[in-house]
This record gives sequence, structure tokens and C-alpha cells, in this order.
Amino acid sequence: MKLYTIETGFFKLDGGAMFGVVPKTIWNKLNPADENNLCSWAMRCLLIEDGNRLILVDNGIGDKQDAKFFSHYYLHGDATLDKSLAAHGFHRDDITDIFLTHLHFDHCGGSIIRQGDKLVPAFKNATYWSNEDHWKWATQPNDREKASFLKENILPIQESGQLKFIDHLEGVNFIDNFQIRFANGHTDAMMLPQISYKGKTIIYMADLLPSIGHIPLPYVMAYDMFPLKTLQEKKSFLQEAAEKEYILYFEHDPVHECCVLQQTEKGIRAGETFALSSL
Repeated sequence: MKLYTIETGFFKLDGGAMFGVVPKTIWNKLNPADENNLCSWAMRCLLIEDGNRLILVDNGIGDKQDAKFFSHYYLHGDATLDKSLAAHGFHRDDITDIFLTHLHFDHCGGSIIRQGDKLVPAFKNATYWSNEDHWKWATQPNDREKASFLKENILPIQESGQLKFIDHLEGVNFIDNFQIRFANGHTDAMMLPQISYKGKTIIYMADLLPSIGHIPLPYVMAYDMFPLKTLQEKKSFLQEAAEKEYILYFEHDPVHECCVLQQTEKGIRAGETFALSSL
């Protein structure tokens, strides 16, 4: 097995929404906001090469939305999905599996592209993986969350015939050395890859911990559907991760790809930070 970082660019989100009840006087030191109170965030995916399978975990925001949509998110940076794949010698047509942690637009928007007046899979040779509970949650969304579940990102996957569901069972194997953890505070049945790699355990954090700045327990996004559930999930996970020396891989941290944890007088905090390629 080989792992590769796939950068798809940066976007901006409101800092208050990203840090919830934490005051700006505190979070602004972690990720300084611009004049519109917006902070930059990465959309960092993960590519897993395992035998003849090439698995892409999430795929960023995509490029098929209109200018009005993108005007809210200020896309920036030189990285794109295709450039990142090419840097490792791959093409999107080489991808055999798209593993979607959840179906919010910044995680699955690259799944579908426009061809003329049609919406078609961006990865024509890939199977797309979700789970039935989250799929139902996303396709029958609540009023608070529906702005994050865009039909044009989701329904064409099923219509293409390339969609398959993973059993909603904690610790289920996706492939050898790749188990799935489930988290339900941010959104229902979000899937977190847990990967055994070079003698280490790597957790792809998705939106349970978007960045290093979200490690302290009260730092819970206002976007989360069930913040007290997130708090519970974070507390349990961080204790386990610190004890077992897991490596955390961040999807949204604008600076840091990975870190390990350490126990401090203030609680569990980030320890050493590093790039995935350094392993």
C-alpha cells in the first residue's frame, strides 16, 4: 500500500461558523480572518494505491457550479485535483474507487462533472462508495443542512449505476488495512478511514476534526448538526488516539497535513506536525 496527499485547492468559510462558541479573539490567532471574517481552509484528499486498486478519499468542491455559488467561497491556490494526481503519475481515469466520507459539497463536489447539458461521473472507471444511512440523510435533507447537500453532486452518482453502499458497522473493513470508523455529530453516518500504514495507524479526520485548531474539546463547528454528540465523539477519539499514538490526517487544515497528539496540562493537544510523505 502507498498513500499520497491530493491537494485540490483552498476555499474560505466564515471563521465564527468554523469555531462555534469560541470567541474570535481566540480563534483568530489560530486561523486569521480576512476583512469579511472569512478564513482559508484546505480541501485535502487522500489517494490510496493498493495492488490494482486506486482509491480516492473525497474529491473537493469540483468546478461545475455557477459563478454565484463560487463567489461565496473564494476559491484560491494553484492546486487542483488533476494536477495533484498527475504529480504522482496518475489520471482520474485510473481511479477505481471513490470513497466519500460524507456528501457535503466540499467533500464530494468533484464527483460529478458537466458534459454539455448532462451531469456525469468525473471518474468514469470508479465505483463510488457511501453508506445507506448517510445517503438517505443527504437525499432527504433537513432544512438546516440541505444547503450543503446539492442534488447535482449526489443524485447523478446513483443514476450512473456506479454507486455502492458500505455496511454501517463500526470497524468494518473496506480493504485490508483500511477500516471504517463512523461519526454522527457533524452529520449522520460520516465515515472516517482508519488505515494501517508502515506500522502506524492513520485516521483521515474529515469533519470530526477539520484542523489542528479544532483539537481542544470546545472547538466545535456551528455547522455540526449535533454539537454535543461531536463533543462526545471528540473526547473519546482523542483519548484513544493519544494513547495509541495515532496519526491524524487533516482534510481542511490550511497548513498542516498530519500530527500526533500529546497530553498537556490543558488536555490533549497537537504534538509533532509533518507531511504524509515523510512517513
